[in-house]
Amino acid sequence: MGQVYDHERGSGVMQVGRVLRMLFSTTCLIMSLAVAGCAAGGAKVEGKVGLVDPARVLSETNAGKKAKDSLSAFSKNRQALIELEEKELRRMEEDFGRQASVLSATAKREREEQFRRRMAEYQQKAGDMNREVQEKQKDVLEGFREKVELVVGKVSKRLGLQVVMDKGKGGPTLYSDEGLDITGQVIDEFNRVYP
Repeated sequence: MGQVYDHERGSGVMQVGRVLRMLFSTTCLIMSLAVAGCAAGGAKVEGKVGLVDPARVLSETNAGKKAKDSLSAFSKNRQALIELEEKELRRMEEDFGRQASVLSATAKREREEQFRRRMAEYQQKAGDMNREVQEKQKDVLEGFREKVELVVGKVSKRLGLQVVMDKGKGGPTLYSDEGLDITGQVIDEFNRVYP
């Protein structure tokens, strides 16, 4: 029986930065397509572009750290419940292995059936808890993303930027000049607005 939540592979509280980056990238891609559409339509596109690393915003802001800590605590709580169930199943399996030679055929079938039922219950519970963790993660990260978008908009207007794109790993930006990165300013403003 493997663990339901393997933090190393990201199946518990999945890679939070990756999810946030995906949501932010989608927004940036839509904005980029809109700008490209205007350019293709003959409209002249001039202006300034900025870049933000959403994973860094999540990791370096007070609210981001709180969100990650909240998700981690929630996941650990669910993991502990699953580990208790796993431990009980292992104990049942070991007991059955020790007693199998002295049990009647009927008793063996009953114990095997009991074990199968418990295993099915465990799998159902593990699936339910995994969904709970994913829902919690989605709710927390969507709320955080909305705040990031507000702050990015505020900083962008102050700097006179027309488009801000995702700089994070896996985002739509392959290369950029470091001078376009406004992540530090976004982090500072985010911590000021959401202490």
